[in-house]
Amino acid sequence: MSFSIAGKTAIVTGAANGVGLAIARHFVNQGANVMFADMHEEKLADEVAAIKSADNHAVHFAGDLRERLTLANLLSATISEFDRVDILVNGSRQVLKSDPLDADEDAFEILLQQNVTANLRLSQLIAKRMMKQAEDAEQEEGSIGSIVNLTSIAARRSHPDLLSYSVSCAALDQMTRSMAVAMAQHRIRVNAVAIGSVMSASLQNALKVDSELRTRIISATPMGRIGGADEIASAVQYLASDSAAFVTGQILTVDGGRTLIDPVMAAAH
Repeated sequence: MSFSIAGKTAIVTGAANGVGLAIARHFVNQGANVMFADMHEEKLADEVAAIKSADNHAVHFAGDLRERLTLANLLSATISEFDRVDILVNGSRQVLKSDPLDADEDAFEILLQQNVTANLRLSQLIAKRMMKQAEDAEQEEGSIGSIVNLTSIAARRSHPDLLSYSVSCAALDQMTRSMAVAMAQHRIRVNAVAIGSVMSASLQNALKVDSELRTRIISATPMGRIGGADEIASAVQYLASDSAAFVTGQILTVDGGRTLIDPVMAAAH
């Protein structure tokens, strides 16, 4: 088995910035055909233009992935460009603060739609395409596709100001496990990477607002640093590759050990 994804076609959502962009770039560097998908047309075009050369295959698609028609058009654009899709990375995530006591300000419906429903619908659509590809090619053995979701340790370490985000992440974790069981018979693997103390777009914004946040994160992380987006990209590549051929329904945590610490005991030390 190999970590190689060279020659495979991947759709990466949330690819205009942060972790999603890092994954899309990494996949291109590893020889994959990559569809960069997000809402931000100009940013996507700039990013793809910056890395595009005669030796790689990167294109972009802009649209609101919460809309069913947009999802169908994304798949059509990918098939038109690359003829198939082997990997889906649901990297589009939204983080909003919420007031757990104010229904008008809790962002609950927004985050469920963005972080869960849109990912579910796209996964269903792509899975059907993967099954058709395998049927057309009369492929009877091995995995026919891989879906990797990006979630967060917020599913286990909630914060009152991020109640809605935490709930959406927990839902995405369960969606990963449930879809893995449902799709196993069709030879499609579904896994997730739970992001912790990693330099994502949302964390970069938070660090600008809270000057002490960096120190608190580092002190709460056994490895003593904030992770890089490229480290998430490597974890996603593993789950997408044939090296993980017998891995499905797993939530791979990449957080420098942050979720291993009891907050009470950590404070005592």
